Amino acid sequence: MRLLVATMNAGKLAEYQGLLKGVPGLELDSIASLSQAADVLEDRDTFYGNALKKATETAAVAGVACLADDSGLEVDALNGRPGVYSARYAREGATDAQNNAKLLDELSGISDERRTARFRCVIVVVDGEGRELAVAEGTCEGRIGQEPRGTHGFGYDPVFVPDGYDEAMAELGPETKNEISHRAKAAQKLTPLLRSLGSP
Repeated sequence: MRLLVATMNAGKLAEYQGLLKGVPGLELDSIASLSQAADVLEDRDTFYGNALKKATETAAVAGVACLADDSGLEVDALNGRPGVYSARYAREGATDAQNNAKLLDELSGISDERRTARFRCVIVVVDGEGRELAVAEGTCEGRIGQEPRGTHGFGYDPVFVPDGYDEAMAELGPETKNEISHRAKAAQKLTPLLRSLGSP
């Protein structure tokens, strides 16, 4: 089974190769291997919608089965924001530090018990014709800390404290993160679905 992962990020490809190693005979490659890759505008209002759009538009260009995901941070005190706008919360092209600064500013004065949040990831797999084959969703529950901490990870990892831990996600090593992350949990659910598909 060969799947094209809709990312140019070599790190994300390697992460999926590790997370989906329980699927026998699965070969993963990224869209960096294509001579021409689809430039997908993520303009849907749900993680599922964005993931499906990325997968189907990539499949339309590549003509092979594709895997795509979309993920972000949902903060309860902000009515689920930043959600699908997580990567560009402060502004289009914002850095991780700018997004974190805006988030902490919006939560200023809000008590720890009201700073509950979660990372959510939705993975969609389609065949070479763009037909949906599998969908899996995972969440990592936690809360937003008072300040950025740690140097591991990216995005909102420095301000997100997972349930059951005192450290921010960016203070935890990659092994721990890969066990508890939203993407890891979605991939765990996806593994048996891919096994049952055989060859897409």
